[in-house]
Amino acid sequence: MGQEISSAQFKPRDFRAFAARLASETDRLRQLFAAQAFECESPVGGFELEAWLVDKQAVPVPENVGFLAQLANPEVVPELSLFNFEINVAPQILRGAALARFHQNLRFNWEHCRRVAKQDERNVMAIGVHPAIDDGQLVPENMSQSQRYKALNAQIFAMRQQRPLAIDIHGRQHLELVHHDVMLEAATTSFQIHLQVEQRHAVRTYNAAQIVSGPLVALSANAPYLFGVDVCAESRIPLFEQSIDLGEKYKPRVTFGTDYVQSSLMECFQENIDAYPVLIPASQFSDDGDFAHLRLHNGTIWRWNRPLIGFNADGRPHLRIENRVVPAGPTMVDMIANAAFYWGVVHTLSREQVPPEGRLAFAATRDNFYSATRDGFDCELTWLNGKRYACCDLLKQELLPMAREGLYALGIDGADISRYLDVLSQRIDNQQNGTNWQRRWVAKHGHDMRGLSQAYLDKQSSDAPVHEWTI
Repeated sequence: MGQEISSAQFKPRDFRAFAARLASETDRLRQLFAAQAFECESPVGGFELEAWLVDKQAVPVPENVGFLAQLANPEVVPELSLFNFEINVAPQILRGAALARFHQNLRFNWEHCRRVAKQDERNVMAIGVHPAIDDGQLVPENMSQSQRYKALNAQIFAMRQQRPLAIDIHGRQHLELVHHDVMLEAATTSFQIHLQVEQRHAVRTYNAAQIVSGPLVALSANAPYLFGVDVCAESRIPLFEQSIDLGEKYKPRVTFGTDYVQSSLMECFQENIDAYPVLIPASQFSDDGDFAHLRLHNGTIWRWNRPLIGFNADGRPHLRIENRVVPAGPTMVDMIANAAFYWGVVHTLSREQVPPEGRLAFAATRDNFYSATRDGFDCELTWLNGKRYACCDLLKQELLPMAREGLYALGIDGADISRYLDVLSQRIDNQQNGTNWQRRWVAKHGHDMRGLSQAYLDKQSSDAPVHEWTI
């Protein structure tokens, strides 16, 4: 959720001071865009994995404080709730053996987490929404002890005039509930994929990330059960959108957006200041060149594809795009395969001679995203030629070849391209992503969310890709 702050208590003067710094930094950023000042010699990839701490029966336990202290790994950090943690893997240039190295590094950190958790008879689990988490467990007492999270909760409900959240999700089944804090967001754990790009390619890359998001959700869906209800293929997405809702008066903070970027990613940062009130007005003691206030504000606007400002090791600013649509899990190899697909397709789409955003209306791209969220592999998607495709046909006929083409163009090792894309090809052939496996397990064994969680954890521990999992 971003950098820590020193206090969760704010006064009107704090909002005024923060707004002034935010405006100054936004002006400074506009100057950098105009000067073409962002550096990136080659596309750079990275990712973050949000996960669960569970007991021996795979039930979530709110004990990440002791777990993280024992772990003592700066790449593994707290998340919103005491049930969760986040693994960060060092970024790499997308060429050569990058995919294999990402896989090795992720597996190393994951196994370290497992070993430490098992010392206290605990385990770790990566899944989009934990099937056995209960709404009653997602309470402020189980919030991580971070001033940032406390401030976020207080400010959201202040803007809502203390009205509770009303969750209303229509899908396979209908889920309604009322909640009184932001802890519902902790039920949604994702695999966030980053891509650092040259400024001259940034607009096309961002739009390509939007276009691929629908098919990517269908391919990777791993969150059908929300508080025991089979809501939709990727219930994490509507839950997150509704769990940080300020009400009809305000623009949604979790959003797919309303249009493609037209000429510069600066459009997103301008929209940040024009359309989104400040949630956390924490003063940062830095100059405008660090963009500390701008980055803090941007961190409270959860676009499914979010532009980020960062800095290289030598202090030069860079642009990267964070794709937030992919759920955690089912296994390490599945997640690296998902990332490979994303990086490859985005590279191909962003370099096409005729920009694909000129061939596919944004409304169709957005409809694809929500259709895939609802129906997963069973959805129909509109593609660049204007035709409607069954999801699996589009993935096999159009998108896997695009992914392969893009990864080869990046200079990724051919053996690794085949290894990870073959995982996806077999997943599509079997029509078994994490969501379909969970539903098939329930169809055979009954509506036992704890039993499902235990079976899922056992399969995940084998590290066999999800298309190979038996019921």
